[in-house]
Amino acid sequence: MRKEKTVDFHIKWAWHAISRMYNIYAGQNDMTMSIGYVLLNIDMEKGTPATKIGPSIGMEPRSLTRMLKTLEEKGWITRVADDCDKRFVNVFLTEKGKKKRNFAREGVIEFNKRIFEEIPQEKLEVFVEVIDKIKDVVEGYTQDTRANILSLPFAEEFEI
Repeated sequence: MRKEKTVDFHIKWAWHAISRMYNIYAGQNDMTMSIGYVLLNIDMEKGTPATKIGPSIGMEPRSLTRMLKTLEEKGWITRVADDCDKRFVNVFLTEKGKKKRNFAREGVIEFNKRIFEEIPQEKLEVFVEVIDKIKDVVEGYTQDTRANILSLPFAEEFEI
C-alpha cells in the first residue's frame, strides 16, 4: 500500500500543515505554536499546576520544564510553590503572558472560523466522530502491551 493510502499519512500531513501555519502566525509575536498551547492551558485567574499542563497538550515533562523556564525568563509566567507542599508548583500568567495568550487564542479562533466557513457542519461532525474512533483504536493498542501491529492480518498489505 502506498503511503498516501494510509490513514496516518493524512493525519500527520494535516497536522504538519496546521503546525506550520500556527508557527508562522506565532512567529509574528516572538512565540511558537508550542508556547501558544502552553499559554492557552494556563488558567488566567487561578493559575494551573505545572504537572497538569504537559498531559493536557501531550508534552513531555522535560520539554515542558525547559519551556516554563524560558517563559519565566521572558516574564510571561511566574511559578509559585504551594504553601503546604513545596513539591507542587502553580504556574500563573503575568500581564505580558496574558497578552501573549490572547494573541494565541485569536489565532486559534481565526483558524477555526475559517474551517467552519469552508466545511459544512455535518462533515465536521463526521470528521470528529471518525477522529475520536481513531483515537479509541490507538488507545486500545497502546493499552495492550501485547499488541503487535505488524502481526495483524492486514499488515502484509502495507509496503512500509
